[in-house]
Amino acid sequence: MRGPCRPPIYLERALDEPGRVRELVEQTAPHLPVQRYFKSAAEMRSQSGPAESGAMLIAPNFRGDWFTHDIHVEGVAPILENPNFIEAAGKLFGSELVQPCNVYSNITWQLPFDQGQGHTDVPAFLGIDRTQFPTWFLNAMGHSGLFEAERIDIATAVAWFYEGRDGGFTCWPDGPDQPPRVHEGDIFNTAFVGDNDRMYHRVRPVGARDDGMLMGMSLDTTLEHDGGNRWAIRQDGETRAEIDWSALRISVSWKAYVYRDAEQRRAHQEGRGGLDLDAVLDRFGDDLRSREIAFSPPAEPLRDEAFVALLTASYVKTPTVFDA
Repeated sequence: MRGPCRPPIYLERALDEPGRVRELVEQTAPHLPVQRYFKSAAEMRSQSGPAESGAMLIAPNFRGDWFTHDIHVEGVAPILENPNFIEAAGKLFGSELVQPCNVYSNITWQLPFDQGQGHTDVPAFLGIDRTQFPTWFLNAMGHSGLFEAERIDIATAVAWFYEGRDGGFTCWPDGPDQPPRVHEGDIFNTAFVGDNDRMYHRVRPVGARDDGMLMGMSLDTTLEHDGGNRWAIRQDGETRAEIDWSALRISVSWKAYVYRDAEQRRAHQEGRGGLDLDAVLDRFGDDLRSREIAFSPPAEPLRDEAFVALLTASYVKTPTVFDA
């Protein structure tokens, strides 16, 4: 079980212009469910541990990508280049070589229970990252501890722009078998900058439990802006819910590579000296067989659900202590 990691850095003020977040949320609508990042329920379980089973549950939790390797939404630059995030990322890992690489929003409505058992974010390695490989595979690599020499540290800033009921943040900086830290209450325009690829964390309940949760959503369900404060969830031409802006729990995640030294940065940017799929499978195989776990690489390892389940059961852990 993974132990303590670098403690997150708290920012009392995340952005100088928090109103830009609402502008970008409206500009990038309609939004699709976050579960579209997974190809199957098995892949989704790889993010949160092997305890859950059954079909993939589509919840009213939507995602908007604002900056990635191939997406650059107009107006995102002040968030991407935010000096508060960059300074904290450098302090977190003790390096000035900080390269912002990702900004996205999470938009949640009426999800009145803790979201998952606690998870870690998707790591990156020299030669292997999410531009070419599925998130479940990277997650198993990170949890295994077998690829630390090739890992690229990623700092994550999570900032909140929500003043409704609950909707805060739970994290386990002291390790998943120790009491977590809770960020709740007056969270608007605050942020944690943390080592979220190693630090377990989860979203706290959003909204009132008595109001329940919208069920029966599909991967094609959309969250749409109807003008002003009016939003709606629609599916197959039907309006499933009408929502006021104030009820939407908005968080923004910012990520940056933080390089150990100039040589690691050059190797990453030039795409050299890294892992490939065969090397990763060989390392997994050697470790599994040393633990007397039967292993033989499937024909399609990145799509084989039995292989997803094997790596998840063998490596992916979740927190065991939940009381702060």
